[in-house]
Amino acid sequence: MADFSLDLAFVATAADLGELPLCHARLQLDARYPWVVLIPRIAGARELEDLSATDRARLIEETVLAGTAVRAVAQVLGLPVDKLNVGALGNVTPQLHVHVVGRRIDDPAWPGPVWGHSAGKAYGPKVLERAVAAARAALSL
Repeated sequence: MADFSLDLAFVATAADLGELPLCHARLQLDARYPWVVLIPRIAGARELEDLSATDRARLIEETVLAGTAVRAVAQVLGLPVDKLNVGALGNVTPQLHVHVVGRRIDDPAWPGPVWGHSAGKAYGPKVLERAVAAARAALSL
């Protein structure tokens, strides 16, 4: 983890939530969707196969925990979560990362993917502060 560096794309698009045992956690800055991104702090990791078996198991546990954080953010936003979507795409940002997105049947992209659907909606400063606090509390950060 010593040589790990965060791709700057995450800095521009997501707010810092903190450090879990394996992953750096961020809140995606699109208020239409409660959305947490987990980035394993493993230098050079691009694929799940780049993690040890122990780290892969840890990533699954942290992904489940991120789902709890997504639901906490959803409460702040007043949005239901009908389904949690989990994805590790990496087509745009190849650094290994996992998206945990709270979806609802009336969200703008339903039932398709959220990526590239339409322009995002910025958080208001007070709502962002509350969303970050809720996510951190759910993640025990």
